[in-house]
Amino acid sequence: MPRSTNAVATKKRRRRILQQTKGYFGNKSRLYRYAVDAFWRAGCFAYRDRRKKKTEFRQLWIVRINAACRPMGIPYCRLMAGLRMAGVELDRRSLSELAIHGGEAFGALVERAKLALAERERQPLVAG
Repeated sequence: MPRSTNAVATKKRRRRILQQTKGYFGNKSRLYRYAVDAFWRAGCFAYRDRRKKKTEFRQLWIVRINAACRPMGIPYCRLMAGLRMAGVELDRRSLSELAIHGGEAFGALVERAKLALAERERQPLVAG
């Protein structure tokens, strides 16, 4: 009995991979053998970088906040501690936007954090 092949399914599978690698450089967009490798590799990078993007944005927000608050006389770590003590619950993304666009509002938050830190330093330590 002759060996049966499913040429229709094979062709469909290959066409799908080549469609998804359309626009890749060189053989990766034209030859199935190289397109498969490129397709899986791209998928791995995409999966990894969807998670990494969140880390990179958080780092960017922290750098922006730090750059905006240092000229006002307080480093980032003290600002965040002061805001926490003052009960301000703004996330880093919002603080970053305020640092860039809302100069007076950000200045008011910095002053509030400084007051909370100064108040905390005036309180005596309680032995626990």
